[in-house]
Amino acid sequence: MASQSPSFGRSDLFDIPADITYLNAASLSPIPGPVRAAGEHGVARKVTPWTFSRASFYDIVEEARTEAAALVDAQPRDIAIVGSASYGIATSARNLTVDPGKVVLTIEEEHPSPVYVWIRLAAETGAIHEELPRPSDHDWTAAILARLQDRSRPEVGVLSLTPLHWNDGAALDLVAIRAAADEVGAQLVVDGTQSIGARPFSVRTVRPDYLVFPTYKWLLGPYGLAFLYADPDRQSGVPLEEHTFSRVGADLITDRYERELTFMDGARRYDMGERSNFVTLPMAIAGIRLIRAWGTERIAAYLAPLTTRIAERAAELGFSSPPAARRAGHIIGLRKPGFDAGAAAAKLAERKIYVSSRNGAIRVAPHIYNDAADIERFLEGLSAVV
Repeated sequence: MASQSPSFGRSDLFDIPADITYLNAASLSPIPGPVRAAGEHGVARKVTPWTFSRASFYDIVEEARTEAAALVDAQPRDIAIVGSASYGIATSARNLTVDPGKVVLTIEEEHPSPVYVWIRLAAETGAIHEELPRPSDHDWTAAILARLQDRSRPEVGVLSLTPLHWNDGAALDLVAIRAAADEVGAQLVVDGTQSIGARPFSVRTVRPDYLVFPTYKWLLGPYGLAFLYADPDRQSGVPLEEHTFSRVGADLITDRYERELTFMDGARRYDMGERSNFVTLPMAIAGIRLIRAWGTERIAAYLAPLTTRIAERAAELGFSSPPAARRAGHIIGLRKPGFDAGAAAAKLAERKIYVSSRNGAIRVAPHIYNDAADIERFLEGLSAVV
């Protein structure tokens, strides 16, 4: 892991022109110099494939697994290397039991990718997919706890949740939700796409059955790569793909390929095929090492005042957002009756200020390359387009 960590804000670590204000990490983050260099080195390796050995297909894989595990307080054996968040959610759905009549609960306006598989699973098993309505006070935790305790409605069998809502950053207390889920025997799947890397997360305290997190947003890494944590009790399931490289002895194969059915230890059985990507895995390793060197606690502490400033000034312009006590510090969604968020985002882009429009909200997502000047420039632009 890196021994030093650069200061946050504008720096040479990122190739962001001075006239660009990029506040859209929740969509796609730029990659810092060390991550780019790792990717370029990977491309150069593929130029000379005769230098590869069997070990080349395992060394970076286990290195990436180790880095990802450390990020979420897990063990390397608990981590599978997959292609996307939806891949990880689909793997979890394949290996959880949902009885007929039980509910698979998601939250309203969740991103469709981690929801489609539950709709299909419910249809196939006789279970019920239910979307919990957005609470007017932004208190998702209280709403979920109340739903779990509601004996007048079908019992919840699976919770597929996120640490915060992707539209506006409204936070969920997954530790409290896990405890309540245990009381009714519900299983917990967590999509950490908009959280891992930007705020602390420990599988030891949240205790998810499965957790998935891609690298291309808050981990400053490549597209097309994600990590799946599987609880030790969930590491004997069925993978989405059947391939050689996760089987016992596959790392020692020279010229004879037997039909080995036994999987390698832990969650490795859930690895995707062609996981040994010589470009994306080194990039992910470099990105995670930067995040770990900075520390997610420090990152969260840096970003929270930036979104707090946005909330305060936006309120003066008539926008509402989740209150600070119920909002993660790195994403904020601004809403205003009759306001066209999509048109506003387009007008801001004309000013070289980049944010997203999500379900009627202007979503602002700063990362460690942003500073107070970026926030003020956004607020000036927002005031102008209002």
